Amino acid sequence: MNAIGGLIGLVLDAAYFIMLVHIIMSWLINFNVLNTSQQFVAQIWYGLNRLLEPVYRPVRNILPNTHPLDLAPLVVFILIIWLRGYVLPTVF
Repeated sequence: MNAIGGLIGLVLDAAYFIMLVHIIMSWLINFNVLNTSQQFVAQIWYGLNRLLEPVYRPVRNILPNTHPLDLAPLVVFILIIWLRGYVLPTVF
């Protein structure tokens, strides 16, 4: 049972890091610090979007439409923090 908890913790840690990179990168792109016309930046950005879009889509379907502001990454990020900090230590 401890191995399953370690594996779930590892997956949640990886998801936390990937989402943190995606959120910071979105800020840098929106404030024109990074430019998606650069091939390296575009590859990372589109790769992260393809990786995280299946996670964000169900949350976007539940949340109300706040078109200029996407709240799905915030909700998923808070959910991962909650799972890592409170649920995982009590279950395993």
